[in-house]
Amino acid sequence: MFTMLNKLQNYSEQAIQAARYIGQGFIVTLDHMNRLPITIQYPYEKLIPSERFRGRIHFEFDKCIACEVCVRVCPINLPVVDWEFKKKLKKKQLKNYSIDFGVCIFCGNCVEYCPTNCLSMTEEYELSIYDRHDLNYDQIALGRLPISVIEDSTIQTISNLNYLFEGNIKSYSNLKNITNFLD
Repeated sequence: MFTMLNKLQNYSEQAIQAARYIGQGFIVTLDHMNRLPITIQYPYEKLIPSERFRGRIHFEFDKCIACEVCVRVCPINLPVVDWEFKKKLKKKQLKNYSIDFGVCIFCGNCVEYCPTNCLSMTEEYELSIYDRHDLNYDQIALGRLPISVIEDSTIQTISNLNYLFEGNIKSYSNLKNITNFLD
């Protein structure tokens, strides 16, 4: 008799726990059904990239000492550094520098380890091109600074998505209260 009561008690506890899990899942589903769609009209609206965003690499030719640290730390040995040794100056002189962004994985190692800070990451992420060979940037193309998303007057910038979530914060706090109540 006692074992039967224990089994019945365990069964009822498991049924209540299962009902809680189903209720929590149902509440999450209802919460997502109440949300507005989050759509950014891309060419006309753009999100402002975060400050640690790793976009296209910017290169300053005058600062480079042709040490090739960027090539050594690159996981795929990507930057092509062409230099010649000047015997009179006993120093390397940089002739050409190029990076193929069709192959680059945007890890940022070259920027991080550059001793002269001649490399930096920009916020430019629009690198789509019809011919992949056009993604091979030389020192002239790498030296051009992109137009900042903030400075571009033709597009509306969206700094964060908080305005889209304002209505959902209230529903999230209600969801949290209901979930706590079910526990």
